[in-house]
Amino acid sequence: MTKDSNTRGRGFASMDEGKQRDIASKGGSSVPNEKRSFSQDSGLAAAAGRKGGRNVPDEKRSFSQNRSLAAEAGRKGGQASGGNFANDPARAAAAGRKGGASHAHR
Repeated sequence: MTKDSNTRGRGFASMDEGKQRDIASKGGSSVPNEKRSFSQDSGLAAAAGRKGGRNVPDEKRSFSQNRSLAAEAGRKGGQASGGNFANDPARAAAAGRKGGASHAHR
């Protein structure tokens, strides 16, 4: 990461990338689990997620306005994940046999 001349060597943005990652990895760890409201109340977490989504106007929701953009993003996600067996037929076959075996004795 290059130092920005506007920061004059101060602040998070002026730190080297390793230092930034170290600090960012500690985010939230100072708060004990019992005080993390979303970990204690999944309903509260869900409500916050819905509320956040409603704060974006329809015209700014790129996927709802552009289905081809949404489809392309989905394809990229699938490719990045390895295509869910598309790139490994042997793994897919093994998973199919394993799944079939677990249903055979019902």
